[in-house]
Amino acid sequence: MRLPPIGQNAFKAEEPASHLFVQQQEDAAERLAAIVESSDDAIIGKDLNGIITSWNEGARRIFGYEAAEIIGQPVTTLIPPDHHNEEPSILARVRRGERVDHYETIRRRKDGSLIDISLTISPVKNAQGHIVGASKIARDITGRKRAERLLQRQTLRLERLNHVAKMIARDLDLDRTVQTVTDIATELTGAKFGAFFYNAMDPSGENYVLFGVSGAPRDAVERFGVPRNEQMFDATFKDSKVVRSDDIRCDSRYAYEGTHCNLLDELSVVSYLAVPVIGRTGDVLGGLFFGHDQPGIFSQEAEDIATGIAGHAAIAIDNARLHRTVQDELAQRRRAEDAKELLLHEIQHRVKNTLGTVLAIAGQTFRRAPVEERNVFAARIQALAEAHALLTQNDGNRAELRDVVEHALAPFRETSRDRFHVSGPDTSLEAGKSLTLAMVLHELGTNAVKYGALSNDMGTIALDWEIRDGEHDQTLKLVWQEKGGPPVSPPEHKGFGSTLIERALDGNRGKAQLEYATSGVVCLLEIVV
Repeated sequence: MRLPPIGQNAFKAEEPASHLFVQQQEDAAERLAAIVESSDDAIIGKDLNGIITSWNEGARRIFGYEAAEIIGQPVTTLIPPDHHNEEPSILARVRRGERVDHYETIRRRKDGSLIDISLTISPVKNAQGHIVGASKIARDITGRKRAERLLQRQTLRLERLNHVAKMIARDLDLDRTVQTVTDIATELTGAKFGAFFYNAMDPSGENYVLFGVSGAPRDAVERFGVPRNEQMFDATFKDSKVVRSDDIRCDSRYAYEGTHCNLLDELSVVSYLAVPVIGRTGDVLGGLFFGHDQPGIFSQEAEDIATGIAGHAAIAIDNARLHRTVQDELAQRRRAEDAKELLLHEIQHRVKNTLGTVLAIAGQTFRRAPVEERNVFAARIQALAEAHALLTQNDGNRAELRDVVEHALAPFRETSRDRFHVSGPDTSLEAGKSLTLAMVLHELGTNAVKYGALSNDMGTIALDWEIRDGEHDQTLKLVWQEKGGPPVSPPEHKGFGSTLIERALDGNRGKAQLEYATSGVVCLLEIVV
């Protein structure tokens, strides 16, 4: 076998390897070019003077320029004037060999519209390793930025609504609440003028009350009165609709006529927004009205903000109205209590005067009677007066049983308190029964002083009571029992006191029973409570 010369063999061996390397390089360049051309991102080349040197299909889709239009133009063609200061800084970093990663900024399309982009910029070197330009990848992030801004606006709106809710929830003053709502809503919707009309509609349907004005003199609105039955206002007050118009003057939905259209003219209202404030019962409590002298001011976002504030306002107004109603009722109750107290004091005064007159007449009538009898009569009248005083100290209708007992026995316990033993549960009696019981106890005490347990130094009196449940009502059972006094025997003749004790309770669904036991008088009283 004949072998080729060494040199020739070596040359022929090297030639296919070199050709393969060149081919690989060309294939890689073609693949890279295909990737660049098919990329959704804009891939742009520029030199160190900021002149565009390459332009892919993604750049055409994003910026709108054909390659022939833009190559050779300065890259500032794509930059809005207020962002031109970015390019020198970027070129300076490229010259230093720095890479710029994910730089978010604004760029301008061929039609003048602005887009949000994210830039990644890498220095480009020549074969000698010198930096000769930059490769810029621009990604359109307009959709993401729009979503972020929407999320930010929604978050801000929620924060504002929560702030509004907290502000108005703390205040139960209706006038102040409505004015706060009007001021905040006017600011957040971007309106120049805002007003709140409270719906206090009368049968004619024409009674609204101006509660709050913001951004305009109150007298300018009051001069025109309050909204009447006009189509544009009825939509809010009667139909519970939100009305938003870019230019109310030429809005075919509403007849632009009437007094309050003159008001809109005076305030130069062009953009118009009205939102009903609906209470928890579904009734329209009022309406928030906003205006601006420029067209197209109120967006859907402004409408949503106004509607949200109206919802919080409805809750606050309902609460404020309830608070005002409660305050009015409390004030009425206080006036009624004051009037009642005045009446009771007047009754007490007149009863005292009447009883004083009775004592005076009795003194004249019975001036020839023994002094002891006159004193007994006066004591009975005084006991009656004390019982009346006790009733007026309460509510005039009922008195506590323990208080009745204490007042009736007070004259007899001044010097012999330890000789009384009083016990029983707390309960109350009607006015008539309280007076009767007081008189009966006074007579029992008087008789005890004259003839019974209090006529010596050793006698005692026990007064005990209990409440017994009956089939339809409750009965007070009270027992007066004397011990340690002189021996007792039934009287030969019943006096006024004994007759009073035995008959006093007959007309009050009660009864009294006197027992003259040897050990002392026992009186059993039963009163339906």
